Amino acid sequence: MKIILLGYMGCGKSFLGKKLSIFLDCPFYDLDELIVNYEKISINDLFLNKNEEYFRRLERKIMINILNLKSSYVLSLGGGAPCYNNNIDIINSKGVSVYLRSSTQTLFNRLIKEKDKRPLISNIKNIDLYNFIETNLKTREYYYTKASIFIDIDKIEKISDIIDKIYKKLLKLNGVK
Repeated sequence: MKIILLGYMGCGKSFLGKKLSIFLDCPFYDLDELIVNYEKISINDLFLNKNEEYFRRLERKIMINILNLKSSYVLSLGGGAPCYNNNIDIINSKGVSVYLRSSTQTLFNRLIKEKDKRPLISNIKNIDLYNFIETNLKTREYYYTKASIFIDIDKIEKISDIIDKIYKKLLKLNGVK
């Protein structure tokens, strides 16, 4: 089974993806890491030295290459990946998409600590960050809510509980009660 994690930056896709892949005993791929390895520069530098359009084209190319693998795996996408071209439709046709839904407040609390590592928010003043996340999240939710499975992560404290919830929803999706 191909499991594709999506959601806004800071919701924990990469962290949870690694844990989920261990639980399911399958490989884990992080789309942003694959892009960094391919380009040999950071995502921040890629945005600065090339541009977002170049990044999105490369992101789509690498994402499609991974989605076309025959084996089972967990793939963590960048926050914007499902929102461009018809990426969400391709994602849903190739695997089971899981939206890790989180509130603006939770995302703000996480992202304010790591702004410098996030090219889309690195130049936004702290005072404006909450409103940016809220507005951007509303735009992206249109795509995120096309996912096969939704997991609200705000009120779940233990990683193992999130993994368990994803696993149970995967079983249910595949007709296992």
